[in-house]
Amino acid sequence: MALPFVPSDAGLLALQAAVVAAPRQAPRIALFERLRGPAWAIVPVASIVVVVFAIRFLSDTATALTYLALVAVPPLAAAALAWGIRSRFPVSRERVAASIAITALLFAVAWIWHKSLAGGAAAAILSALSCVTLAVLLAAVAPPGWLKLGIIAMAVADIWLVVSDLLQSPNAALVAARPPGGLPQLQSELFGTVSMGYGDLFVAALLGAVLARDRRMQVQAAVLTFALAAVFDLLFLTVSELPATVPVAVALIVLEIRDRIRLRASLAPLPVSDERSARSAATTAQHPAGP
Repeated sequence: MALPFVPSDAGLLALQAAVVAAPRQAPRIALFERLRGPAWAIVPVASIVVVVFAIRFLSDTATALTYLALVAVPPLAAAALAWGIRSRFPVSRERVAASIAITALLFAVAWIWHKSLAGGAAAAILSALSCVTLAVLLAAVAPPGWLKLGIIAMAVADIWLVVSDLLQSPNAALVAARPPGGLPQLQSELFGTVSMGYGDLFVAALLGAVLARDRRMQVQAAVLTFALAAVFDLLFLTVSELPATVPVAVALIVLEIRDRIRLRASLAPLPVSDERSARSAATTAQHPAGP
């Protein structure tokens, strides 16, 4: 898997951006409506903080997460292909069968060629798809405004963990943990010479799920995430580890600021001259001049 840094990094950044664009709009299901509440917004930040400290203080946590990902990621990935991603095809038996077949194929490639770029790419795609399913489910029970705060909180926690040197050792342990028999490593993504955490894809999927009601904004968020991440990763020239959740959170903040500026501009009162012109035009329309 000797691939230079730039194409390796570009591949994972493209995957992260694709995950932003992939989720469908969260469905309105009676059970989810009963469970709906702001407390679910804690999940993003808890998913990174709890895991990091669990790995630091419980030696077997990384191994346990390896096996958990091995068992949970494939069905979640199949669920994404059958239901969680945007598609013009409705959920049907044929789509479910195709989703299971594609997932099985990706798993086989990730297993058989686990030491190759193809195997790393297949494993990363499986992890990304599983994040889409989790994000859509979370968006179905968490109010969008609170979930946006959860995304930002996750990025802030990620920055704190990196700056305080609390993330490096647990992350290394998680990347090093591998299941036996050459089974694919699905708890973190390794492509070429660059690795990305599962949470970095999860937060991208959350952003996509939050914005899924507006397809245009969702695509804009995906493009902006890729651009910001590409610039942000220039810091790898001086450091060896970066919080990849930051570009996702910054993309969300930029879009929120843009929308607020546009809303204020649309609600701003007209200047006096413009207001008089508008009244004059309205009067002319009501009383058109005769021949």
